[in-house]
Amino acid sequence: MGLYPEIEPYDHGMLDVGDGNLVYWETCGNPHGKPAVVLHGGPGSGCSPYSRRFFDPAAYRIVLLDQRGCGRSTPHASHYDTDMSVNTTTHQIADLELLRRHLGIERWLVRGASWGSVLGLRYAQTHPEAVSELVLTCVASGSNAEVALLTRGLGKFFPEAFERFVGELPVGERDGNLAAAYNRLIESPDRAVRERAARAWTDWETAIIPAPPRSEERYDDPEFRMCFARTVTHYFGNDHFLGEGNDEGVVLRDAHLLKGIPGTLVQGSLDFGNLLGIVWRLQQAWPESELVIVDEAGHDLSVPGVVEALVAATDKYARR
Repeated sequence: MGLYPEIEPYDHGMLDVGDGNLVYWETCGNPHGKPAVVLHGGPGSGCSPYSRRFFDPAAYRIVLLDQRGCGRSTPHASHYDTDMSVNTTTHQIADLELLRRHLGIERWLVRGASWGSVLGLRYAQTHPEAVSELVLTCVASGSNAEVALLTRGLGKFFPEAFERFVGELPVGERDGNLAAAYNRLIESPDRAVRERAARAWTDWETAIIPAPPRSEERYDDPEFRMCFARTVTHYFGNDHFLGEGNDEGVVLRDAHLLKGIPGTLVQGSLDFGNLLGIVWRLQQAWPESELVIVDEAGHDLSVPGVVEALVAATDKYARR
């Protein structure tokens, strides 16, 4: 069971979500089908045509969006004068509600990957009445423990890359929150400092998260690279804007709020997020969910086993 054929949107637009932000959205598949919304990763990656193909286009009304500040949404985070203070998890959740109402959708399936799984989980916890099911992969919860693992803990596994990564920071910034330290560099008024920091951040991402060549090539685009690094460090350096108690995870703490929502969690056995057992702990606290482990897969949506599991999940929920 592979991906569905490539399709094109039948509608798209720019939604005014306030704070001077316009969010790009598109719909494809069956206009009268079961609604589903795709939440991309990053944060800051933007949506891609590839994500349309995990759904049966005859059964689903598929909604994609570029979250605030990235992709085709404006203003773009790569621009130094873009105000990042109005780009938070709370703002992103409000944007989803505005888009849902704009499209006249009562409830929709939420599919998220990586950061998209964090956003999808928190959205479902705060707006359970709007979510019919959750299909998540490369699962994360946005906890500070995960940020510490990805920015410092994995240095033990990738010592050479870590030395280069930390070496870009001022000596006095190397012992604290590395994401916050990088974000301060990326917010520097000196363009050269910003660009060097963005490149160093994406080099570290490439080192710790092996990905298909097409994913790594996107970092060669200076606009994408700056947008991605700025947005990721903005979130990673600020507790993912999830509030107090996020050291071990607000999303995990509030897993009971997912009661009544069916879900499928698809995780590669070699995804480094598994080092903290996040996806297993989430499934244990959420009885309506099922966990599918794909052997020898990492943080990657293109591995055949991951593709098959995700398509099987959306096919199953199409019949609900």
